[in-house]
Amino acid sequence: MAGTEIPLWLILPFGLLLLLIALAPLSPPKLKHIWDHYYPLIAIGLGAIVVGYYLWRIPGGGHVALGTAHEYFSFICLIGSLFVIAGGVHIKFRGEATPMQNVMFLAVGALVANVIGTTGASMVLIRPWIRMNKVRISPYHVVFFIFIVSNVGGALTPIGDPPLFLGYLRGVPFFWLVEQVLVQWAFTVVLILAAFYVFDLRSYKRMPKPLQAEVAEKDTWQFEGLVNLIFLLVVILAVFLPERFFLREIVMLGAAAASYFLTPKAVHAENAFTFGPIKEVAFLFVGIFATMMPALGYLEQHGQEFGFHRPTQYYFAAGSLSSVLDNAPTYVNFLQLAETTAKAEVPDAFQNLPATESAAVTALLGARPLYVIAVSLGAVFFGAMTYIGNGPNFMVKSIAQDAGVHCPTFIGYILRYSLPILLPILALSGFLFL
Repeated sequence: MAGTEIPLWLILPFGLLLLLIALAPLSPPKLKHIWDHYYPLIAIGLGAIVVGYYLWRIPGGGHVALGTAHEYFSFICLIGSLFVIAGGVHIKFRGEATPMQNVMFLAVGALVANVIGTTGASMVLIRPWIRMNKVRISPYHVVFFIFIVSNVGGALTPIGDPPLFLGYLRGVPFFWLVEQVLVQWAFTVVLILAAFYVFDLRSYKRMPKPLQAEVAEKDTWQFEGLVNLIFLLVVILAVFLPERFFLREIVMLGAAAASYFLTPKAVHAENAFTFGPIKEVAFLFVGIFATMMPALGYLEQHGQEFGFHRPTQYYFAAGSLSSVLDNAPTYVNFLQLAETTAKAEVPDAFQNLPATESAAVTALLGARPLYVIAVSLGAVFFGAMTYIGNGPNFMVKSIAQDAGVHCPTFIGYILRYSLPILLPILALSGFLFL
């Protein structure tokens, strides 16, 4: 595989799928109707073109395709099990969700994301977030939730986001990143919260005061589905199980099945729980995982040609690709690139090392720690730039739409929020700390 050149044209199915996801909601009604009904076949069809080429023309392509299928299966088991379990948790908050209450909720969500992961935090907290803002729920509520809870918040621990877990498996100590980036993480989260507060304060001031009082009188504090917290913990712990015999996935699916059948129907009804959102994510991402193989393969083959020698280069490059590619393999490729560059820059640091991956990563942490920080934060932070940058993003959007919330289109998300608000904050964070 390493000696087989990936043709650039093979990236076209991935680009076409992204284009359809972005433009289909904006297309005329007839074309939109076709997309809404046939997007599973379109996604699978585009993916089949790439997989077929890998099996036919690329030596070892079957192994790559099989590995991608395994990654997809693990991904959908994790996000699907958390979706089902979170659907059995009903949290209701008392009060009218003032801007400061919302800021505190998102801040707590950022912290929780490092304990149960961005996917777990997103699935558990999105429905309460929608309910506590139901009187004035707006697109920006969904967007900033994705920014903070689904992405930026989970940058401190290997549990927080899949790329960081892969780093942990390759030798990055569990608490190394939080010791290195806590200040930068807090700085970035605070700036995003400040931007959200400006939006939310303006919205709150437009809200009729009598309606605020009515909401405050009717809402109460309530938590239902306590048993599902146990199932949630089972899924999080399953991430650390060996990959043999699909043990992780079996445990996750078992926890999800137990949650679904043990959760009272009244709780599912209060959450308006359906399988619609996970169905949409499953079909779209099977196409995304398959069609992005050539892009990741091209990056692996030509990454060293980029000539990166500064942390900010790794930060923005890893971030840019993590915005549209799966951020986990993007992280791995750039971590390997950083290791190769560091060996050329500081060869003495890599001499007489045991022939293990963890030893090389340990040497990299000592010789060029900013490279690792830049790749880690780039992969996690910039996953918030699009709906497909990180697994929870599209799931949050689907759940919100299923609940009747108007969400920005793929392009609207980028043009109205990511580029003018998030990108300047992430750029400032990178230039100040890296």
